[in-house]
Amino acid sequence: MMEPPRARERRLTTLLSRLQTAVRDRYSVAHEIGRGGMATVYLGDDLKHERPVAIKLLHPQLATGLGVERFLREIKTAAALTHPHIVPLFDSDEADGLLFYVMPYIDGETLRGRLTREGSLPIEDAIRITSEVAEALGYAHACGVVHRDIKPENIIFSAGRALVTDFGIARAVTAATLEPLTIDGVVGTPAYMSPEQASRSPQLDGRSDIYSLACTLYEMLTGSVPFTGPTAQAVMARHALDDVPPIRSVRPTVRHALEQAVLTALAKVPADRFATAAQFARALNARDEGTTEAEGGESIAVLPFANLSGDPDFEYFSEGIAEEIINALTQLPGLRVAARTSSFAFRGQGIDLAEVGAKLKVGTVLEGSVRRAGNRLRISAQLVKVGDGYHLWSERYDREMTDIFAIQDEIAKAIATRLQVALGGEGAHLVTPATGNLDAYHLYLKGRYYLAQRGLGLKKALECFDQALALDPNYALAYAGLADACTVLAEYGVAPPNLLRPKARAAVQRALELAPDLAEVYCASGALAFICDWDWPRAARDLRRAVELNPRSVAARQWLSYYLVFAEGRLEDGVAQARRALELDPLAPLLVMQLGMTLTGAGRYEEAVASFRRAGDLAPMMFQATIHLGLVFNHLGRSDEAIAPLEVAVTTSGRHPWTLAALAVCYSSLGKLADVEAIWDELVARARREHLQPTVLAIVAASLGRMDETFDLLDRACDEHDGILVYSKRYPFFKLLQADPRMERIYRRIGFPDAASYGASSTSP
Repeated sequence: MMEPPRARERRLTTLLSRLQTAVRDRYSVAHEIGRGGMATVYLGDDLKHERPVAIKLLHPQLATGLGVERFLREIKTAAALTHPHIVPLFDSDEADGLLFYVMPYIDGETLRGRLTREGSLPIEDAIRITSEVAEALGYAHACGVVHRDIKPENIIFSAGRALVTDFGIARAVTAATLEPLTIDGVVGTPAYMSPEQASRSPQLDGRSDIYSLACTLYEMLTGSVPFTGPTAQAVMARHALDDVPPIRSVRPTVRHALEQAVLTALAKVPADRFATAAQFARALNARDEGTTEAEGGESIAVLPFANLSGDPDFEYFSEGIAEEIINALTQLPGLRVAARTSSFAFRGQGIDLAEVGAKLKVGTVLEGSVRRAGNRLRISAQLVKVGDGYHLWSERYDREMTDIFAIQDEIAKAIATRLQVALGGEGAHLVTPATGNLDAYHLYLKGRYYLAQRGLGLKKALECFDQALALDPNYALAYAGLADACTVLAEYGVAPPNLLRPKARAAVQRALELAPDLAEVYCASGALAFICDWDWPRAARDLRRAVELNPRSVAARQWLSYYLVFAEGRLEDGVAQARRALELDPLAPLLVMQLGMTLTGAGRYEEAVASFRRAGDLAPMMFQATIHLGLVFNHLGRSDEAIAPLEVAVTTSGRHPWTLAALAVCYSSLGKLADVEAIWDELVARARREHLQPTVLAIVAASLGRMDETFDLLDRACDEHDGILVYSKRYPFFKLLQADPRMERIYRRIGFPDAASYGASSTSP
């Protein structure tokens, strides 16, 4: 009998109240954020560690009769899993008769969310996601843990990576009850369930998870699961008896070898499948017979070094080593080096070097790994020729942590020697330590790692740079990083710009004193001048100087493109700079999105749409691309197309004010003023307890037609140096304001430059 809605609401409210009371000494529990077959998920806060968490409360009907001690004992197995592609388990316990477990709150979209938006995914994205999940499965299987419920709902994206959640929970529930549970008496989800799991075999192993992952990949490629049916039993029967429908009949662009890999993983009998998840991942990247592999001459991609330390918090260091080697190799005039973000798009096991070579147009690839034990490091590196997989060079370094700069220098020189690239002066170092303090260096690497992630990582980045400078007050790169963090924090509305500007300006000034010829310093200075200080001559001068000092600096070119389009109105030069940045780093989602913004500012809307869609494909959790896509659709009179993706972005971004404001603009165009009013009420309430950019409030006020209030807010935004205002002349966020004569006063307060005043010559080397 179906539970009446009011009774259900009362029951859920009571459960939430019980949970809040039971765990109040450890966690604050906010509200429900999800519901699955075994648990209800609540957003909470870990009071001791001051971090957001997801608290998963087992459904009472499931918990009834559970042996609590055994459940908690079994769930420890899942808690022991530590892997970059596995969401860790923080805690589990019983309180007031409630069984719960705690995981970090991941502010990202699930694979289910992306499939709902897109249907099927680009082939390369589907392979990458599957490979990352396979890497997590391979690790877990080696630890004796079978997931038992691999499906799109249990794969979530964070910083562009696929993470597997709820590892081992189904196993713990089954072990505790001694009976299979959930759908129709079987742990798992029928659409993704292996035949042996559906038949309740007691001998499940990792090959069952491989089957489920293959079902998930099948859906990513075709938009549908392999088998459907009117009931769970009918679906499970089809898994056991029916042939898998061919993939290429639905999507002919799928390689024959890829289709065969999926079909092998979907074999009815476990012995006919791949023995390990790693084998499956490697098969996904196999080439069809007769295909050729691209080579790129004296060129190289440095892939992110694998972190083998068992500590995900050490990821910053393994990535930092690869990045330092990239920076060193770019000094060699005879070698073309793929940029960081594009190289780092290829990570994990099962990487197809031919694919790396074709996409990045390189002839060689450097792979490596890092293992740390106390102050000892073991770094392995190998240089591989893309065309035939031949190892040109390999080396293992067992050294002290203090030798890290020497190791990086040795690796760079070995590569130059093997590729017969001139090293320059005899005995010259390619890696010169920017600091003599190793702890400061580690903090700097962490800061850059968090800065690249954006989002909640921005505040952590600022803290890391501050701590690095406390250890070494003469660390020029750390000053540049600190200024960058302040600028992006201000632009993203995380903190008031006027609080950050003095700190950032002091950092830039000190960095210029310490390193007057460092491109990173001029880039930081120019970005700060553009976004926060509205010092147009300095922005133009320093960003151009950064490009001169390092023509391969994608950050400098991208900031310069924004300045040229949105400040000076030099549209073609600005677009050229953005395109050059993307040529240098073609797989960087942020650069793809930023090219879309530049194209939008230049009035090239259809090209911008393609860029925003491409950015969304590369980084499904990057909600900014959806905001811009929605605004362009609205500008083109296609507001109805913008609503659904923007509503998804509101959820996946944690109701970020930018997503709400963009949604308000589109609602207003469709005459849905009640919905705009609701957004206004929410943002006004939030502004009382958190920093909120006044420009965001102004845009929503304009969407309600409250123009006097709008311009009061814009004046306040000018007082605060709100960074969004630098885009106000040419971006669709301001469509409702740009025709109002009062905007001229706002433009004068911002002080936009005369294009003739700052550099009449072309800036597109």
